[in-house]
Amino acid sequence: MRVVEISQFENSFVIHFMTEDKQINAYTLASTLVGIADAAKAANASINAGHNIEIVVEAIGPGSFRAKIGAVYNAARNIFSNQALQAIVLSIIANFIYERTLSVHHDVKIEIKTDEVIVDRGDERIIVPRQVYDATRVAEANPQFVGAIGRAMESISNDEKITGVALISAMDAPTPELVIPREIFPEIAPTVHDNGGLRSIEEDCDLQIVKAILERSRRKWEFRWRGVKISAPVLDNSFYTDFFAHNIMIAPGDELKARLVIKQRRDEDTGIYANIGYEVVQVYRHIPRLQQMRLNATADSHE
Repeated sequence: MRVVEISQFENSFVIHFMTEDKQINAYTLASTLVGIADAAKAANASINAGHNIEIVVEAIGPGSFRAKIGAVYNAARNIFSNQALQAIVLSIIANFIYERTLSVHHDVKIEIKTDEVIVDRGDERIIVPRQVYDATRVAEANPQFVGAIGRAMESISNDEKITGVALISAMDAPTPELVIPREIFPEIAPTVHDNGGLRSIEEDCDLQIVKAILERSRRKWEFRWRGVKISAPVLDNSFYTDFFAHNIMIAPGDELKARLVIKQRRDEDTGIYANIGYEVVQVYRHIPRLQQMRLNATADSHE
């Protein structure tokens, strides 16, 4: 079992770039670090009102090639803010990256406990403090956070000499067992397409069915997504083919593991993007509610 403990990344982490020649292109490194810094600022803004964050590069070393990143928090001059500092921003970034890595093949099992969350896929596992897991859900709702992670991964992907990347706890730590392979770099963050104030974000997610439209059309289904009720058409023809062939049966409460397109518009005054529409463009898997209940009952019996 290859295990990553997200708690080890609370104060800093080392980005381990897998390269044969023990060096890295300066533009790749700079673009990656800027993306990580922007993601940290976006996550911090989502969870730490009244506190600023600065991302610093603490060391550069061999590995293949390694860069150690740390976070420095400062109280902002905001007398109205009394929110306690959550010094977990780097853990949020690490968790988001590894959650996305494991979920690429859509066969992930998640066990939520009081103090921690365990995410498994085959012989790979990440163990996440519950506070970090919950804060990640808040941060990933911020398009600026998701977009910054996407830019960082795109920078790495554009460098053909990098065959993999991992996060480790210290500069002298051994080569990590759980390495993110090059072929899934583009899958880690949703794709963002911007067009003059209108943009769309694509992400893989779980959608709970509230109301189904069982015909091929652009009529909108109703789902719960991240605890929010949304309306979206399902545009995956192969999904309807399976349904009409009676390979699947749909009922309220069922879940779809799917590719969701989120359409957004930028407010000219604030610069903030707001969601204006959704589309389900691909369905990876249908999970009946009864199956979910059986899985939950099985998990409970082992606790």
